[in-house]
Amino acid sequence: MYRLNNRIGGPRALPPKPILAAKRRRQLHPFFFSMGPVALSISSVLLIGLMAILYLTQLGQAVSANQKLQDYLAQEATLRRQNQDLVYVISQEQSPEYIAGSAKALGLVPADPKIVKVLTIKNLERIRQIDSHLQP
Repeated sequence: MYRLNNRIGGPRALPPKPILAAKRRRQLHPFFFSMGPVALSISSVLLIGLMAILYLTQLGQAVSANQKLQDYLAQEATLRRQNQDLVYVISQEQSPEYIAGSAKALGLVPADPKIVKVLTIKNLERIRQIDSHLQP
């Protein structure tokens, strides 16, 4: 069997140097334990309380944003239904049957093409259509 001294480098091998993390741990070690258990407990409770308050604040904001989103989606659905209803009403009122029924209700009758007279006026200028985007 091999001995441990032979594998590491023999009995004359130097001990390994402490790593950097161990040095830092030794530097911070007195700070943590100089606070004492009461001060350490109080600071821990305060940090946990602060984290809980921050978490609850974020949770409240998320719930509020979600509620606003649900309200907007409900409003959008209502507006879509109203839009569909209005499109249906417009299509009904533009139909020839509806227009003829409304005219009869007002007492209007269809014109007889034999009775209609067309007047022609000489030297009449045509009315030019003004584009709406050119008007001041």
